[in-house]
Amino acid sequence: MDTETITGVLKRVIAENGRAHVRGYAFAIFCLLVVAATTAFTAWIMESVVNEAFANKRADVVLVICGSIFAAFVLRGFATYGQAVSLSKIGNNIVATYQRRLYSHLMALSVGYFSESRSAHLSAQVSQNVSGIRDVLNMTVTSIARDLLTLIALIGVMISKDALLTLIVFVIAPPLLLGLRYVSKRLRSATRESVEINSHVLGAMQETIQGISIVKAFTMEAQLRGKVDAIIDWAENRANRIARLSERTAPMTETFAGLAISSVLAYAAFRSIYSGVQPGAFFAFVTALLMAYDPARRLARLQVSLERAVVNARMIYEILDTVPHQRDKPGAGELQITDATIEFRGVSFGYGETSDILKSVSFTAEGGKTTALVGPSGAGKSTVISLIPRFYDPHFGSILVDGQDIADITKQSLRAGLAYVSQQPYLFEGTIRDNIRYGRPDATDIDVENAARLAHAHDFILNQPKGYDTPVGENGVTLSGGQRQRLSIARALVRNAPILLLDEATSALDTESEAAVQQALDEAMRGRTVVVIAHRLSTIVRADKIVVMREGQVVEEGTHEALADREDGLYARLHNLQGSRIKAGSRPIE
Repeated sequence: MDTETITGVLKRVIAENGRAHVRGYAFAIFCLLVVAATTAFTAWIMESVVNEAFANKRADVVLVICGSIFAAFVLRGFATYGQAVSLSKIGNNIVATYQRRLYSHLMALSVGYFSESRSAHLSAQVSQNVSGIRDVLNMTVTSIARDLLTLIALIGVMISKDALLTLIVFVIAPPLLLGLRYVSKRLRSATRESVEINSHVLGAMQETIQGISIVKAFTMEAQLRGKVDAIIDWAENRANRIARLSERTAPMTETFAGLAISSVLAYAAFRSIYSGVQPGAFFAFVTALLMAYDPARRLARLQVSLERAVVNARMIYEILDTVPHQRDKPGAGELQITDATIEFRGVSFGYGETSDILKSVSFTAEGGKTTALVGPSGAGKSTVISLIPRFYDPHFGSILVDGQDIADITKQSLRAGLAYVSQQPYLFEGTIRDNIRYGRPDATDIDVENAARLAHAHDFILNQPKGYDTPVGENGVTLSGGQRQRLSIARALVRNAPILLLDEATSALDTESEAAVQQALDEAMRGRTVVVIAHRLSTIVRADKIVVMREGQVVEEGTHEALADREDGLYARLHNLQGSRIKAGSRPIE
């Protein structure tokens, strides 16, 4: 659906939200109609007030008139309250609905999308713009049901009181409309720029907060302050330009109003002076004209205001319209795991537009056994691990689990059979127990504690202020790196999946913690297919198979003993370089 124009965005917003809120909008529109009618009635009755009170001096009629004006104001007050509450409830529901949609859609997008997008910029963009869709609908409803109808009703009063004066007013209107259209066109591009720049500002601040320890350690304060100051200055200049553009409507509308009212006053005054016309109709006309000023001004600014809201809405739709690259194939089946054997057949892959990192990689990780990936930094080991859960899809070749091509099965069923421990452990807001239970939502407290014991995390958890119910803070800021990694391992163990992927899972641990966790991993590996990036010797010597990689290719395969005996092999060279320190398990392969 077209989202390039205001009309296109409006049609889409109505199509997606109109039916769900038709009753609420109907009630709000009814209230706004009451507001319009009572406003017009107040202007219309002014002729009777002036003529009956000041010309005819009829006290009995004046009391009735004043009572009706009071009733109109009371009715308008309740109608204003009703429409405001109704539109607020609808608007809040729309914001909540789109927040849910955005979150659900972002979860459906591939890891590659987030690799290409700055997370801080993306979260700032979402938080800033999601209210744009609500504003588009609410502005449209209030403008049509309140402002337009009020204006029409008041114009009706003006025509009924003096058609010629009404004509004088509207002769001046066309130049104003042309000027406002020009302003709105210029505002469109400036508003989009401003939204994007502001998201950069918020993104930069969020990144600084997340990496504050690095900022302090490397004394980056002055450097980052200069960078953020430049972005803020840019944002300020854009905001000032928008203010100049949007507020140009004020002198336009005020000039129009001044010219119209002064013309009307001059015409009416001369009629009263030279023709003896009663002032009642004139006062009613002027009251209607003055009351018409506010809705006319809001309508005049409507396109300008809509431009800003539509820019925000359009940026949300850009995210919602992003098509997931890794959608399941039509008719994709469920993964049936028997031995949990993983096979790579001629797999080639590269990130984005870069050349292939993996080049025709082929190897088999046998079911129920441990396969270790070894090689220099940049050899492609982590990329191999990331392809197994389909974080990315290979450009060429295929990956099979028990003979089933993972491209032909659902990602949900594939990942349900995997447990994953990343190189950088990540904990979510909540308690320690919550973070372990994310591995398997139906896990009991006993299951959680058993997994923690296996990961040698139970003792340090009990030492926390609230034990398993201790909040971990943002990304586990209250815990050490080794403690976070052990909780990450516990999360993988509680999943009890037949396939275990370890991306240098012990790299963040000290020697003592590594030895404890390695014992736990040895237990957890039994009977499972394990693919592990070998970081230390303890992992390598226990592996049933070692796959040695270099520059995105498999160059050697075998056991630790067989590979170490090949004097001209890459593994043997790495082994010999580490010497006795490797035997002690104190240094990584890389």
